[in-house]
Amino acid sequence: MALASELRPELHRYCARLMGSVIDGEDVVQDTFARAFVALDELKEEAPMRAWLFRIAHNRALDLLRSRAIRAADPIEAAHEVADPESVDPVELMMRREAVETAVSRFAELPTMQRSVVILKDVLDQSLEEIATMLDLTVNAAKAHLARRRATLKAINDQALAAPVPRSPSPDLARYIALFNQRNWDGLRGMLADDVRLVQSTYPLRAGAADVGMFFGIYSRSAPVQLAPAWLDGREVIAVYEDAQAVKPSYLMWLQWKDGRITFIRDYKYVRYVADDAELVLASGATPPGNGTLT
Repeated sequence: MALASELRPELHRYCARLMGSVIDGEDVVQDTFARAFVALDELKEEAPMRAWLFRIAHNRALDLLRSRAIRAADPIEAAHEVADPESVDPVELMMRREAVETAVSRFAELPTMQRSVVILKDVLDQSLEEIATMLDLTVNAAKAHLARRRATLKAINDQALAAPVPRSPSPDLARYIALFNQRNWDGLRGMLADDVRLVQSTYPLRAGAADVGMFFGIYSRSAPVQLAPAWLDGREVIAVYEDAQAVKPSYLMWLQWKDGRITFIRDYKYVRYVADDAELVLASGATPPGNGTLT
């Protein structure tokens, strides 16, 4: 599992695009590792761990997509011609670059199987043979999904909406950020609900105000960071900056509330890759440290 942990960033790139959300993608990665740990004894010594983990992640993501009825996979038609995977043709390279630069959320507009194939091929640079094995497809079927996707994704990008307008932060989040930037730890503890929960990826779950309150104690002994309110996938999140000259945040936090009290904290400090593909929009009035003073 220690060796497998090196695959976490790559697994997240796949899961985030498959789910259409970097936050949901990390939830799938977490669940994948939990399920892999339970099933570790079933892994044959000669079996490639990378393909095994991607298969678990793929199946778990599909389960979630089906349960949420985001989109069902549609049947494929006859295979279309696609560029040779070993080709360095400039058109092939352009299509791969388009996939890499496509916003994570837009992948959710593709049928599920097409989505999986294009992420594995154009974003993670897997061969069609590897993709076919991983997704239990024939090579021709994988080629068909890839061909259909390339036309669909281009249309999606052409019709993409303009950049979202910054929104104001909620009063609760603005107060939390102000207290955090002031390093007012007692004030922050006073915002916790009695049944609050804290998730920090590979660390055990913390539950209850007393236990979660230790979270702020850890930050009180660490180098100061600056928080800024932001929006991601329609959710209000927090951008965390460790470098005063940075334009992009080091990592993210996500809070949930009930009646003005914090009921859930998700700190992504130890899985910073989540912020790499995050389509963050800073809240109105907030600027990153590299462009001025956070407010």
